[in-house]
Amino acid sequence: MNERTLLRDNVADIAAYFAAGGWRPLKKALSMGRAAVIAEVTASGLRGRGGAGFPTGRKWSFVPQDAQGPRYLVCNADEGEPGAFKDRELLRRNPQAVLEGMAIAGYAIGASLGYIYIRGEFSAEAEFLTAAITAARAKGFLGANILGSGFDFDIHLHRGAGAYICGEETALLSSIEGLRGQPRLKPPFPAVKGLFGAPTVVNNAETLAAVPSILERGAAWYASTGSPDSPGTKLFCVSGAVNRPGVYELPLGVPFRELLETHCGGMKDGRKLKAVLPGGASSPALTAAEAMAVNMDYASLAAAGSMLGSGAVIVIEEGRCMVELLGVLARFYRHESCGQCAPCREGCAWADKLLAGLEAGRGRPSDVETLRSCAAAMTGRTICPLADSLALPALSFISKFRAEFDAHAAGRTCRAAGGGRLA
Repeated sequence: MNERTLLRDNVADIAAYFAAGGWRPLKKALSMGRAAVIAEVTASGLRGRGGAGFPTGRKWSFVPQDAQGPRYLVCNADEGEPGAFKDRELLRRNPQAVLEGMAIAGYAIGASLGYIYIRGEFSAEAEFLTAAITAARAKGFLGANILGSGFDFDIHLHRGAGAYICGEETALLSSIEGLRGQPRLKPPFPAVKGLFGAPTVVNNAETLAAVPSILERGAAWYASTGSPDSPGTKLFCVSGAVNRPGVYELPLGVPFRELLETHCGGMKDGRKLKAVLPGGASSPALTAAEAMAVNMDYASLAAAGSMLGSGAVIVIEEGRCMVELLGVLARFYRHESCGQCAPCREGCAWADKLLAGLEAGRGRPSDVETLRSCAAAMTGRTICPLADSLALPALSFISKFRAEFDAHAAGRTCRAAGGGRLA
């Protein structure tokens, strides 16, 4: 389907969305009252789908009830995590669910204005969203006095400039305000002092898209799917050497083995699995044995030494060089660091320099330990998690594939240690 056809279908899709029950959950929410809506979302166990996994209803409840002045809701659709493309598909194919989720969330926290912060490179998706917002306004689902309830809520689309750092919620808010996209110290948290100094809730696009179904079918229905620690479904975006890469909506807690073998059709061309980054490029790696034994939910992946993150599953096959792969990540994070915190600014640069030397055969035996020490010094010492996004995979790569790093440090290709060169 070409983008023109997809845009046309999305403009007309509001009728199909409404026929399938869409926008009725908003009407139900307006009849329940704000506190009851927050209680229902809290009871569902919905956790943020952007990476942190924080309980959504609790996040909404942090907005002070007695706050004077405006309040804001922000949809984070920046999606800059390498390996992540779920929100992009959601915005292309079901934008009305995101808009309705925003309207319900806006009502729950007492906001009259919402922003969608979309990644700058997503030009077609921005066009689709603009058309979807216009269609929703025309039907009376956005704007003044929605459904005759006295509730006013509208949505503005804000296009970013392609900075990975603006996926962090406070850097995102700074960007909307026209400032340089840099993370802010917390506290105060955005729920108390966020956009333009007012109480603000920032939710991921996938999180908001889940809200209408929760209101329609109830918290118990939603909580009955998934695992006890991780209710509901998740959009997993799978890339790498699999037969059917793509976006899969599956219950949280699905075994990785099932995701790989049943849904993705197994490894491409009969290749063997070497490692997996289960939560995107910033997640610690799992070996093949670890991955094939783990379930895809927050608690299971944490127990295995990694994390669910945004659900961007990167599958690595045998023959891929882990040193070169880590070098790719280091170059990315060095480029995307805002430079505000020295451990991140200097640490990403040092990691990139050391890895470049190892890749080029200029490494020294001490470089591997220097790299490990550098990564350890970066962890947990910055305003935002960008430094950790490089440090955590780096530490896991070195720990689990040390022979490849030592081979490079000795001036040998990692094929001699069972690895290989990146194609």
